[in-house]
Amino acid sequence: MLNYLAYTWIEKRQHLDKALPMLEKAVEARPEEGFIVDSLGWAYYQLGDYKKSVGYLERAVELQPDDPVLNDHLGDAYWQVGRKVEARFQWSRALNFKPEPDQAGQIESKIRDGLQDQPGKSTQQDG
Repeated sequence: MLNYLAYTWIEKRQHLDKALPMLEKAVEARPEEGFIVDSLGWAYYQLGDYKKSVGYLERAVELQPDDPVLNDHLGDAYWQVGRKVEARFQWSRALNFKPEPDQAGQIESKIRDGLQDQPGKSTQQDG
């Protein structure tokens, strides 16, 4: 339940200060749940901490390797830290796992055009 509420807040970019600790608790309680680990990684992504998000999102994909959303999120994080070839690879993987039609179109666009810079977020490059 913590995961669902916190993820909803993250997606809406609301209550981020409350959502992050909730997700940290959820991951602590269920560290082998890929969707929960993904939620924490996605929270860090939404907060602009792309480098930190990569570690969690990589772990989520290890736990749930055939989920299109998790692979898509990892691709986004890779792009933001300058790992553009790997980003396109993850997005291609996401397409192979049959995402929802509207998500598939967005992923195809990312493969073709990459991500546009997001206002208010700075790209953090690998060191």
